[in-house]
Amino acid sequence: LEFDLGQIDLGSFDHYMLKEIHEQPQALRVCLKGRIDNRAGKVVLGGVQPFARELARARRIVFVGQGTALHAAMVGEYVMEDLAKIPTEVEFASEFRYRNPIVEEGTVIVAISQSGETADTLAAVHEGRDRGATTLGLVNVVGSTIARDTDAGIYLRVGPEIGVASTKAFIGQVMVATMLAAFIGRRRFLSQEQLESLLAAMERMPDHIERVLLQSDAIRDATSRYVDRENWLFLGRGVNYPVALEGALKLKEISYIHAEGMPAAEMKHGPIALIDDGMPVVFLATKNSQYEKVVSNIEEVRSRGGHVIAVATEGDEEIGALCEEVFWVPEVPEPLQPIVNVVPLQLLAYHAAVMRGKDVDKPRNL
Repeated sequence: LEFDLGQIDLGSFDHYMLKEIHEQPQALRVCLKGRIDNRAGKVVLGGVQPFARELARARRIVFVGQGTALHAAMVGEYVMEDLAKIPTEVEFASEFRYRNPIVEEGTVIVAISQSGETADTLAAVHEGRDRGATTLGLVNVVGSTIARDTDAGIYLRVGPEIGVASTKAFIGQVMVATMLAAFIGRRRFLSQEQLESLLAAMERMPDHIERVLLQSDAIRDATSRYVDRENWLFLGRGVNYPVALEGALKLKEISYIHAEGMPAAEMKHGPIALIDDGMPVVFLATKNSQYEKVVSNIEEVRSRGGHVIAVATEGDEEIGALCEEVFWVPEVPEPLQPIVNVVPLQLLAYHAAVMRGKDVDKPRNL
């Protein structure tokens, strides 16, 4: 096991979850190390290299996972279709294993799991493999069952996660899924110039996360103004929709506040009835291809008395004028936005749980 005792010692932190949130920049540096070749301008993924031609010819990719891993898989769906132009879908592993899934020639099953032992995800791998699919594992634990039972895979290399609520594993899963999409994409329709630009942006991500972490105190102060509210909405569009789901999951699993994540446009098809005076609604509102649509959704919430907490791009004065609270993140390419955007939501959930006196590292029933 390639980690030292310092990685499982609390040090100066009050909880493992907070320590692991602050470890994310270094975890991402280790995840990226040796996998970006700047001189050659390519992604180096030794674990899947023998299957490179097979992956480039894939006709369909199916991501499977549960919980936080499923949300990372949903980001993977967006980036795989964007960068590699391969039809991609996401399935709850528990649903995939208990139905009669269609697995045709050219299907690739990508299983995402922090532990590599998630029972439903492992069973989905076996189901896909038995039906003739190529199987890949994106896991953190070296030598785990999913790592052994898949045809190939990529280790996250983000270090041990002691807190039950996953944080650094999520950004590792998203980064590895993005690297896989770039690896395949370059063999299909992604130009060399596009790839090199993306790789340069990937290398800057740890520094960007460090800047977001400096806002922890401000996020705690903002959270304190809403921590007594029992119902929250988390809304995002496109690649940020899975981030909204992950933000809601973090809040409910450690603070026990009811939170719901959904696509921002779905809100007005029923859930908008929940919004009352002062209800906290968290928007992923960074500058991207759907920014104007998100601003429109924010205005809909404000007109009904909801209080908007936005994750927004630094320097965006328009958002600042529309929201009660803003958590700022650096500007990054759209496929990489989930990696920085999720960090303020992790901190929000952590501070809410502490303020409510909950056991942050060992949530009940989990």
